[in-house]
Amino acid sequence: MARWINYLKPYWISTLLAPLLMLVEVYMDLLQPKLMASIVNEGVMKRDLAHIQHTGGWMLVAALIGLAGGVGCTVFSSIASQRFGADVRKDVFAKVQTFSFRNLDRFPSGSLVTRLTNDVAQVQNLVQMTLRILVRSPFLAVGSCIMAFTVSPRLALILVVSIPILFATQYVLIRASFPLYARVQSKLDRVNTVLQENLSGIRVVKAFVRSAFENGRFGRANTDYMDVAVKASRIVAINMPIMMLIMNASIVAVLWFGADLNGRGSLPIGDLVAFINYVTTMLSSLLMVGMMMVFVSRAKASAERIREVLDTQPDIADLPGARDGVITEGRIEFDRVSFGYDPARTGNELTDITFTAEPGRTIAVLGATGSGKSTLVHLVSRLYDVTGGAIRIDGVDVRHIRLGHLRGQVATVLQQAILFSGTILDNIRYGKPDATREEIETAARAAQAHEFISRLPDGYDTVIGQRGVNLSGGQKQRLSIARALLVRPKILILDDSTSAVDLGTESRIQRALQELMRASTTIVIAQRISSVMEADRILVLEEGRLVAAGRHDELMRTSPVYRDICESQLGKEEIGHGGIA
Repeated sequence: MARWINYLKPYWISTLLAPLLMLVEVYMDLLQPKLMASIVNEGVMKRDLAHIQHTGGWMLVAALIGLAGGVGCTVFSSIASQRFGADVRKDVFAKVQTFSFRNLDRFPSGSLVTRLTNDVAQVQNLVQMTLRILVRSPFLAVGSCIMAFTVSPRLALILVVSIPILFATQYVLIRASFPLYARVQSKLDRVNTVLQENLSGIRVVKAFVRSAFENGRFGRANTDYMDVAVKASRIVAINMPIMMLIMNASIVAVLWFGADLNGRGSLPIGDLVAFINYVTTMLSSLLMVGMMMVFVSRAKASAERIREVLDTQPDIADLPGARDGVITEGRIEFDRVSFGYDPARTGNELTDITFTAEPGRTIAVLGATGSGKSTLVHLVSRLYDVTGGAIRIDGVDVRHIRLGHLRGQVATVLQQAILFSGTILDNIRYGKPDATREEIETAARAAQAHEFISRLPDGYDTVIGQRGVNLSGGQKQRLSIARALLVRPKILILDDSTSAVDLGTESRIQRALQELMRASTTIVIAQRISSVMEADRILVLEEGRLVAAGRHDELMRTSPVYRDICESQLGKEEIGHGGIA
């Protein structure tokens, strides 16, 4: 609870004014039955028109003051709750940015979307309702109960019976609904995950004519969500009839015994009307509190899910005494490195990897699918931490380098180019927002992107769609390379990042890289032998182990694995005629 209160502290004025103004409205509402009783007893029964007009005027004034209080409460509660929700969303999003890949594996993207949107909205709505209804209803109920006792203590004994029944019913319903709402949010996670996967892979779905399958998959997730939501709503639906039954039975009892008291002359008709109003107001307020408790149970489930994200500690963070400014050359040392995503269950993906990458040199990594190539380069920038051995850059263990400095000096270009909505200019300078136009164009030329950018109607100011949907795969890869080159990192990692470009363009990119990044260490992961033949050193991985290392000519003589890769791509005849020597 203290955590959520802290989010309201910056807006304490609005948070304080909202319930105070609501108390003004409650007080005015409690005055109305008293004034009405006076009109009936002193005005109507005694035919005193002046009293009716005078008291009616005060009723109008009280109504206007109550209206002002209610409107003010709505305004200030909205301000406080909306700003509360914005701050919670900001903190949850910021927390997600600190997560390691291992943390993100715990929370599917669909679940995080639900927590940032629907769950935050549930808690935000609860804050607003707390400042309004959960202030109004309890005070109105207590005030009405007190006023009812002042009007007729004997009739008020009816409330002694009905109120406990109301509370007992609410308790049972809340206990039953809370676990269901936790399941509702979990099922909504699944719906969002399926939807997100379908939208991101819609081209694959259409290419393989799998729309019917996807409809079925979404239908199952949607039905599961609906079933749990209906079950929870059914419990909530039971609440209203039961509450109305108790309320109406109480009013009937009041009328029954009140008529008897009136007949005996111990309860004026105006007081009986006022008493009925107070009882109706009190029971209606308790009914509203009961309904609110259902929303509280749902918001509590959402709050727990938000708290789970906020309380998650990143697996990878700066260690005490982490150093800054230590990467000056980009020399990489892998010292008996081992790594496993979950070694206890699946074993290691990498085992006992040792090599050194010198500054200004190009290291190529080859291997079959699943051999650990991408995993290896993820360890350099601490997207994961090694489970054995050490990785050092310029002699310093990467675990002792400040993350901001480390990742600022290691630029990675992935095979699946990730672009953001916005202009081409914004995407290229993503890692260096203050880059000049000249620097941007230099990086684009090196990545062989300047030519196709210039042919676009708006050039560098061309707006690209989500994930670059209006660009080809090769164009997106070249923009990703340009983005990495712009920051001039000490270490450049190309993870099969030219797979979608033709050989001629790839060759020109490699020549440009040799010129532009000649002082940096470059690690290239490639599927094509032709892409890495000129590398200063080639590493060959097989089932997570380094089985060979050397230049192309040397590996052709000494490594059967490398030779098999060459033969599978270029054929024995070409190799035999020296086609790749």
